[in-house]
Amino acid sequence: MLGFLIVLLSSVCFCFQNVIVRVLFHEYPLFGVFQTGGFVTPTLHSSFLLMFMRMLWGVPMMAFLSPKLYPATWKEIGRLRHPQQRTLLWQSLGCGGLMFLYLALLYVAIGLIPTGIALTLFFVYPAFTTLFAWRWFGDRPTLFRWSIMGLVLIGSVLTLPPLNATTAEGNPGLGIVTAIASGITYALYTVIAQKSVETLHPVPFTWLSFATTLILSAVSLLLWGGFSSGQEADLAWVPLWIGGLLSAIATFSGHLLNNIGIHRIGAATASMLGATNPALTVILAWLMIQETLSGWQIAGVAIVTFSVALLGRERAAKH
Repeated sequence: MLGFLIVLLSSVCFCFQNVIVRVLFHEYPLFGVFQTGGFVTPTLHSSFLLMFMRMLWGVPMMAFLSPKLYPATWKEIGRLRHPQQRTLLWQSLGCGGLMFLYLALLYVAIGLIPTGIALTLFFVYPAFTTLFAWRWFGDRPTLFRWSIMGLVLIGSVLTLPPLNATTAEGNPGLGIVTAIASGITYALYTVIAQKSVETLHPVPFTWLSFATTLILSAVSLLLWGGFSSGQEADLAWVPLWIGGLLSAIATFSGHLLNNIGIHRIGAATASMLGATNPALTVILAWLMIQETLSGWQIAGVAIVTFSVALLGRERAAKH
């Protein structure tokens, strides 16, 4: 029972970080008490900035704690310099690049459409993971999995906001596209990561992914105009850094709790519980920032959550 609660708590941490991003993009009555947020506009440049600030907190935090979680962390990373480990090194760095891309796209989506909808559309990734695994690992989808993918598609369609809607956030169509693209990118990340962690422990692998994301977000800021363009001159840096710190803590805590949960109840069962993320995000966004969805959108979130949970249940039965 404790293992289940730990994994659910890790899901709450991941949902919390997404709500933080939403608040940084738009002003909301936090817990219905005071107005805050809207510190940056939901653009790709702002996504790079928020990602950079989060990783600037998160990478040193992980560097400090990783050896305590897995003592051979730096030894395994050092081995990647050897020529025979070159393929594994490129796989790890490639996963870092995919992490950077899926986070950037998800940040934009969260800025343009409600958080719960963005996360529900992002959770189309298990369907694409199934397809990628079929393509590269020969793991042919069963009729059951094709049915699950159909349900995920139906649920995702139900959550879509009107494409011609005029909202304060901006272009909902772009938000839909970036949320789905983020899920596809994450699916590719998980397939490559599955291959990589067969020979590289998850702790050093995760640190490499985070460090790569930090470097790429910094480079992207410079290439996009960066601090020399003067776009950041009037930003509220104190709340942005606080938001980055809270997001980094939530990210690290989520990964740590998830790893502890996997140790107690297994990866397959933990993955099944992770399917509650869309529903938890909707609930957390409603509690924290009073973000509401229509009845059809809530039904779509429930269908996607139920579908992914069924897929996780099938995997758990196989193990």
